[in-house]
Amino acid sequence: MTAALSMSNPADDVDVLAGALYSWCAERNVKLRSQQGLSIASIAIDLYHAGHHTQDELLTALHERELH
Repeated sequence: MTAALSMSNPADDVDVLAGALYSWCAERNVKLRSQQGLSIASIAIDLYHAGHHTQDELLTALHERELH
């Protein structure tokens, strides 16, 4: 577990991740519980662990990831 995760409130972590996921899915008309939604959730968690700790940072990283 990273230092950022261990020092933050887990509920805040979930709110950041959920907010980014809901926004990303809504932009693309993707159901969160679909295969694509679950895949992006996994990517978002990885990005969060990599240091993207705000909803805006996560959305930017997810958008950049789409281009590759």
